[in-house]
Amino acid sequence: MKAIRSILLLFPTFTGLLATAQISVGSNSVEYLSNPIGIDTHEPRLSWVITGNGHGIHQAAYQIFVASSPEKANEASADVWNSGKVLSDNSVLVNFAGRPLSSGRRYYWRVRVWDQKGDSAITAEPAYWEMGLLSGKDWKGKWISAPKVYDWKQFITARKLAIKAGKEEDTDPAPEFRKSFSFSKEITQARLYISGVGYNIPYINGQKIGDHVLDAAFTRYDKTVLYSTYDVTNVLRPGENVLGVVLGNGWYNMITKAVWGFDHAPWRNAPAVKAQLEIIFQDGARETINTDETWKVAPGPVVFNSIRQGEWYDARKETPGWNAAGFNDAQWFQPVVVAGPAGELRAQMIQPVRITDTLVPKSISEPRPGVYVADLGRNIAGFAEIRVNAPAGTEITMKYSERLLADGRVDQRDVAQHVGGAVVQTDKYICKGGGTEIWHASFAYYGFQYVEIRGLPAKPDGATIRGMTVHTAFDPAGNFQCSNDLFNKIQRNAVSSYQSNFMGYPTDCPQREKNGWTADAHLAAEMGLYNFRAQNGYTKWLRDIADEQRPTGELSAIVPSSGWGYFWGNGPAWDNAMVLIPWYLYQYDGDRRILQQMYPHIKQYVDYLGSRATDHIVKFGLGDWAPAKTRTPEEITSTAYYYVDAMIVSKIAGLFGFDEDQKKYAGLATRIKEAFERHYYKGNGIYDQGSQTSLACALYQELSGEHRRETLNALVTAVQKNDDHLDCGILGTKYLLHALSDNGRADLAYKIVNQHSFPSWGNWIDQGATTLWEQWNGTESQNHIMFGDVSAWFYESLAGIAPDKDQPGFKRILFRPYFSPDLSWVKASHKSMYGEIAAAWNREGRFVYYKIAIPANTTGEVILPTDKKVWIDGKKAPAGKIILGSGNYTIKIL
Repeated sequence: MKAIRSILLLFPTFTGLLATAQISVGSNSVEYLSNPIGIDTHEPRLSWVITGNGHGIHQAAYQIFVASSPEKANEASADVWNSGKVLSDNSVLVNFAGRPLSSGRRYYWRVRVWDQKGDSAITAEPAYWEMGLLSGKDWKGKWISAPKVYDWKQFITARKLAIKAGKEEDTDPAPEFRKSFSFSKEITQARLYISGVGYNIPYINGQKIGDHVLDAAFTRYDKTVLYSTYDVTNVLRPGENVLGVVLGNGWYNMITKAVWGFDHAPWRNAPAVKAQLEIIFQDGARETINTDETWKVAPGPVVFNSIRQGEWYDARKETPGWNAAGFNDAQWFQPVVVAGPAGELRAQMIQPVRITDTLVPKSISEPRPGVYVADLGRNIAGFAEIRVNAPAGTEITMKYSERLLADGRVDQRDVAQHVGGAVVQTDKYICKGGGTEIWHASFAYYGFQYVEIRGLPAKPDGATIRGMTVHTAFDPAGNFQCSNDLFNKIQRNAVSSYQSNFMGYPTDCPQREKNGWTADAHLAAEMGLYNFRAQNGYTKWLRDIADEQRPTGELSAIVPSSGWGYFWGNGPAWDNAMVLIPWYLYQYDGDRRILQQMYPHIKQYVDYLGSRATDHIVKFGLGDWAPAKTRTPEEITSTAYYYVDAMIVSKIAGLFGFDEDQKKYAGLATRIKEAFERHYYKGNGIYDQGSQTSLACALYQELSGEHRRETLNALVTAVQKNDDHLDCGILGTKYLLHALSDNGRADLAYKIVNQHSFPSWGNWIDQGATTLWEQWNGTESQNHIMFGDVSAWFYESLAGIAPDKDQPGFKRILFRPYFSPDLSWVKASHKSMYGEIAAAWNREGRFVYYKIAIPANTTGEVILPTDKKVWIDGKKAPAGKIILGSGNYTIKIL
C-alpha cells in the first residue's frame, strides 16, 4: 500500500480516484493453463487477474482455497489448502503449498483478494485443475507394439509397399490396435491417459478422441516421453465399448535417411503405445483398461508414413468398424509387449498441435494435361484435404512445395537435396470407390503454398482440395496494427512464420528440415511471447534442451537431436536458447521456477564456454548467419553471448541468494567485457571493422561502456552509408533495431524497417512473400522465423509496450512510444499475466493522443520527450517520466 501511494504521489491528480475503485477477480489459471487436466507438477502455480473501475487498483493481500469439491472451495471448508490471508501483491504464479496431491484427482480452487483500501473480491465460480499420473507406479499399462513380422497371407496380401529411399526399403503399415471391454453400470468419470510414439490417434467406439494432431510432441525419447490426458466420460456407455489406437512413425521411428541422421537415433524403434483408461462408476467402483497382450492389432490403410516424405493411404485396406463394438477381431494379431522408450513419462502440458484453419485455393492451374496445381495464396505449414468421387484403385498424388518450376509445376529441389533424392512432401491416396471420399494426412505435415495433384478423374475446384494449417495451438496474446500497411504485412508474415514453426517444439522451417534450431528459437522468443501464450511451449522445449546437454556442458545446435548438431552449428550464438529463453520467461511473465530449474544447466554451460575460451574470447560457433552483404567474425558475437551468459548467471544467483555464484560470475562478466574491449575496440566508437552487426552487438549486449555514444554515432553512420538499409544477418538484425531505438534513434530504425529495396522485409513482400524468408536474397526456405523479432520491435518502439527488467512480468510496464511522423495511428495490446495491456496513439492536427490501459495490480512508467507539453485526462502533467497506477488514461501531447 505504501508503494502504490508513493507512486501515485508522483502524479497526485489521480489519488482521489482510488475511492471509486471496485474490484473483481477471475481468469484463474494453473501453470499458465485454464482448468487443465492431466498435469504432473507436484506444486502447481496459481495465477489470477484483478479487474476494477478507477485508477491505482493494487492487491494488498490474497487467500487461496483449494478443495476436493467445488462446494468446499471456500474459507470454511477448504480441505486441501487454505493459504490464510497472505499480505502480498503477488497474483502471478503463486506456489501451491497444501497437502500432497494425488494422481488423477481434480482440485477446485478460488481466491479472495483485498485491495489497498481493504475492499475484497472472490472468484465467482471455482476453477479447477486435475492431476495426471504422477509416478511410474501409477501406470498399469504396458508398452505394446505390432509384431515384428506379420503373416500377411493369413490376413491380407500385398500390404507392404517398397519405396525409393536411396534403395528399396520395406516399411510396415501404420498398426491399428483395439481392445473390447464391457460394463453394465453408469459412470461418473472416465479419463484416458495415452502415450503413443511416434504419433498416435485414439478412438473410443468409433469416435476420434480429442482434436490433437501429430501427438505427442517430439522429445528425446530416451530421456523424456510425453503422454496426453483426455476426458472421455461422455463417450463411454453401458455394454460393449472399444478403445482403438493408430500409431504413426513420427520422429520415434524415422525411416527416412537424411542429413540430420534421425534414422539412426539412439531411441529409434517400431511405434509403441502405453495407455490406460480409468473409469469411475456412480457407485464409487473403479475399473482400469490397460494396454497389454490381450489387445489385438492389425495393419491399417496407412501403408507408408514419414514426417519428411509424406503419407500414403490405400482406402481399399480400410477395415470398417474396427474401432467400434460388434467387430470380429478373431483374425487379428496379438501385440508384442516391449520395453518401450527409455525416457521418463511426463504429462504433455504444452498446448497440442491442432488444425487451426482451412484455406480454399486462390487459383488452380493445369500446367500439363491432368496435372493440376492449387495455389493457396499464402505459405503455410500443414497438409491438404481432398474430397473425391472416383473408381476403386484410382491413385491420387499430391506433392507440396512453396515454389514453382518455370513450367508451373511444384519445385521440391530445395527439400529433396537433403534426403538423398528420396520422395519428399508427397501424399498418395488410393480410392476405395463407391461415393465421396474425404482424406488428409495424419502422420506428416509440410511447408507449402502450392499442391500439385495428379490422378483426379476431373478438373478440381475449391471443393476438391483445401489447405489445412497445422501448428501448436497457442492462444493469442497480442495484436499490433498501424497506419503503415507495410508494417501490418510484416507483422502478419512474422506471426504466420512463428505459427508455421511451432509443432510441439520451435522449428526453423516446416518444409526442408523441421529441426529445432536453437538460434532461430531464441531470436524469435520475445516476439513469440508478445503475440502468443507460448510459455508452456518454451518450458517444454527447455526441458528438451536440458535432456540434450552433455556432461561437459556442451549443447547441440538442434534440439531434439539424434547426435547431429554437436559437431556443427552449435556455439554461443545458438546455444544461448538455453540461457535467454528462461530469462525472457522471467522478464515477460515473472517465472522464477524456470530460472531455478535451468540454473544448474546454464551455469554448467557458462563453465563449458570458459573451458573453450582464450583470454576470455570465444571463437567457435556460427556467427551472424545469413548476412545481407557484410560478414562479421564469429568471435564477436560468440564472445558477446559469453558475456551475456555470465551476467545472467550472476543475476539468477542473486535472485536465489547464491551469493558466491553471484560474485563469481559478475567478476567473470567484467573480465569478458574487458577482454572484448582489448581485442576488438579500434577507437572512435568502432569495434572490429565497424560492421553494423559488430557495432549493434556492442550496444545491444551492453559491451560498449564509456564508448556508447561514439559507438551509436558510428552505427548511425554505417546505416546511413548503406542508404538507410540494414546490412546484417539474423543476429545483427535483432541487435540493430533495438540498439538504435534504445539509444534515441528509433527514427533510423523506422527507416530501416520501412524499406522496399534489397535487403528488407518489404523487398520480400513486394516479391509476394506471406511469411518470412531465410535469406535476404530470397534463396532457400521461404518460411523461416529467424528474422521475426521485428514484431517485438513494433510492440516496444511504435506502440511503446515493454516489460521493466527491474519489475519483471509486466509488474511495471514501460510505455516508451516513438511517434513517427510517417504514421497517423498505432494500436497494440498484450495479454500479460496481470491482464490486458493496451496502447494506441493517433494524430489530430498538432496533437498526438496516446491512450493506454494499465491492468490492476501493476503500474506504468510513461516516458515522453521532455520538450513536449503533456495533459493526462485533461489535466496538465510534467513531461519526461510519469508513473501511473492501473487504469485507462488519455495522454495529449503537443
